[in-house]
This record gives sequence, structure tokens and C-alpha cells, in this order.
Amino acid sequence: MEGTLLEPTLYMVKGIAILDNDGNRILAKYYDKNVFPTAKEQRAFEKNLFNKTHRANAEIIMLDGLTCVYRSNVDLFFYVMGSSHENELILMSVLNCLYDSVSQILRKNVEKRAVLDSLDIVMLAMDEICDGGIIIDADSNSVVSRVALRNDDIPLGEQTVAQVIQSAKEQLKWSLLK
Repeated sequence: MEGTLLEPTLYMVKGIAILDNDGNRILAKYYDKNVFPTAKEQRAFEKNLFNKTHRANAEIIMLDGLTCVYRSNVDLFFYVMGSSHENELILMSVLNCLYDSVSQILRKNVEKRAVLDSLDIVMLAMDEICDGGIIIDADSNSVVSRVALRNDDIPLGEQTVAQVIQSAKEQLKWSLLK
């Protein structure tokens, strides 16, 4: 057998991460438990990835057998990781969708403080883009419209105690169902 062709799969994304300008994790999701089974391995990979990319002007890097596309803005770095044989253009479309969705959600104020303040909505957007490594949507406008439907857009400080408790119950329920 001269060369084995890898069959295309729906599982195209191995992980998505948003790091700050010190390389610390703001938000990360890894979909392939075989690649980084523990949080310690994930953090070590993120540190290595950040050290290789934070001064570079490129958009793509091969690291630890993964194709990683990335983009930086102010004090944030956005990463999408796929296998070494993954199509870079598809990974780039996921990255662009993530960045554009976050940009629209935060009203073009894409920086660490704003992401942390709206972390729940950014997590929702990430889940709308990719589920279990399968790319669901790469159109930022449709992602934002679906996330906006779920978001009441009431700041936490203006919610009643009952609303906050109800929201916490729903989040707990969904985390237990996973």
C-alpha cells in the first residue's frame, strides 16, 4: 500500500481556545479526548501554542500533530485546532465565524474584559458553531441571531434574585445532562 487516504469525517475540529495576552485560558473546548485527555495536558499545549504564535504574523501553525489557525485582537488570541490532515480553509472559516460572532456580540469591543463580562453568551456562540467537534454553523450572523434569541440581554446586576436563581438552575440542569 503506497499511501493511505484518510476518509473525511464530520469531526473536523479538535479544539477551540481563547487565550489572553499572557497565554492564560479564557475559554477552551477540546472535542477529542484522545488528543488532550487531561486539563494539565491541555494547558501545557496552550502555553506552547501561545509561545509559538504570540509574536508571529502568520495565521496557521503545525504543532504537536495538529493544524492550528489563529487570530489575535487587542489582548486576546483565538485558536481553532484540527488534525494534521484537516483542510485549513474549513478551520479558518470556523475561526472567522467565532471571531466575527464574538465581535458582534460584544459590539466590536473584542477585548479580555468584555469577553469575561459576556462569557456565557460567548460560550453559547461557541456551542452554536461547533458541537462535539462537528461544525454546525460557519455564518456569524446566524450564530449571533440564535444566541440573541436565548439571551434576555438583561445585565446580571439588573436581574431579580429569582431570575438569577432560575438561570443558575437551568445552567446546572444542562451541565448535569451532558
